[in-house]
Amino acid sequence: MTSKTFQDLIEEVHNKGICQECGGCVSFCSSAEYDVIGFKDPYSPPEYKHKDKCLECGICYYICPQTHILDSELNKTYKFSDFESMPIGHYERVYSCQAKDKEFLEYGTDGGVVNSIINFLIEQKLIDGAVVSQTDAPFSREATFADSKYDLLKASGAKLDISPQLDEIQKFCTYTQSIPKLNHYKFKKLAVVGTPCQIYTIRCMQDLGVTPSENIEICLGLFCYENFFFQKFQVEKFEKDFNIKFADIEKINIKEDLIFKLKNGGSGAKVVHVPFNYLNDYMRPACNACSDFTNIYADISFGGLGSQDKYTTVIPRTKMGKHILQRVIDAGIIKCSDIDSNKMNKTIEKLANFSHSKVKRRETFMKKLELGGV
Repeated sequence: MTSKTFQDLIEEVHNKGICQECGGCVSFCSSAEYDVIGFKDPYSPPEYKHKDKCLECGICYYICPQTHILDSELNKTYKFSDFESMPIGHYERVYSCQAKDKEFLEYGTDGGVVNSIINFLIEQKLIDGAVVSQTDAPFSREATFADSKYDLLKASGAKLDISPQLDEIQKFCTYTQSIPKLNHYKFKKLAVVGTPCQIYTIRCMQDLGVTPSENIEICLGLFCYENFFFQKFQVEKFEKDFNIKFADIEKINIKEDLIFKLKNGGSGAKVVHVPFNYLNDYMRPACNACSDFTNIYADISFGGLGSQDKYTTVIPRTKMGKHILQRVIDAGIIKCSDIDSNKMNKTIEKLANFSHSKVKRRETFMKKLELGGV
C-alpha cells in the first residue's frame, strides 16, 4: 500500500478546512536539512516549502489530530475506550484545587494551579521550563517559553495593558501554536501546556519516536470546548453584539459559558457571561471537527468547569500525572477542597455533558462536510 504524504493531508484535511494548525507536522519536518513544510501564514494551514525534498515517509499524516491513525494505540496506552462509555477519559479521582501562592491565584485562570505546578517542577529541577501560552490582547495569544515564576506571571497576563496592541494586531486567535516552539528548546526537559489536539499530536509523536517529542517530560492539558478567531474588522461587530469594549476586557475565563471580567466595570457590569452558542461567528472552524473536551491524553487535565470560582478542576490521568500532583499537594503548593462522592459525581456529570455535546457537534459537522454543506 502506498504511504500517505503531506499531499494527502492537504487534500483530506486542509482543503476540508479542518486543519488544527497544531504544527506537529512542521515541527519535525522543518530542519535545515529537509525544510519540507512550514507556516507561511500563522493563521492558515502549513504548506509545502520544498516539495522536492519530501521523503514521503507519511509521518506528518500519522501524527495529524484529524487523521486518527494512531487512536487505537493511544487509547490502549492511556486507558481510554470511547466517548460513549468514558466521555471524560481515564481517571480515578477528580479534584478541585487552588494555588496557595497569592500571585498565581490572583493573576492565573481559575485557581492558578497550572502555573503553580510548573513553577514547582522548575524549582525542583524536574524540568528546565515550559512552553505556555501568553496573552497579548483579548483573543490573542502566542506560545512562549517560561523558566521562572516571573515568566509564568508575565504569560498569565498579570500586567496586561492591551490598549496599545489593539492598533497593531490585525488578527485575533485564542489558539496558540505551541508545538513548533519545541524546536527552539531541543536540549531541555520541557513541560507543555496544550489543547486536546496539541496533546494528541505530541502523544502520536512520542509513540513514533519523532523529534522533538523526546524532550517533553509532562503534558498539562487544558479543557477545550472551542477556540476563537476573528480579524480586526470583526471587533466592531463583536463589541456591538455583546456590549463589550475590547479595551475594557481584563480577563477571559471559561466555565459553563464564556466569562469576561471587565476593567472598572466596563459597560456597567464587572462580569459578563456569554453562552457558547452565541459565539459561533467567532469560533475557529476546525474546532468543529474536534471531539475531545477534557484532554484525555494529558498527564493531568485542567479547567474551570465543575469547580467554584477561584478553583481549578484537576484530573490526574497517568502514573506520572498522579505522582506529580501528589508531590505538589504534599509540598503545600496547592490545596484541594473537600469533594465527597456526591460532589465529585456532579462534577463528572458536568464534564460528561460538555464532552458529549462536543462529540455530537463533531458528528453533525462531519456529516455536513461529507455532504458538502459546510
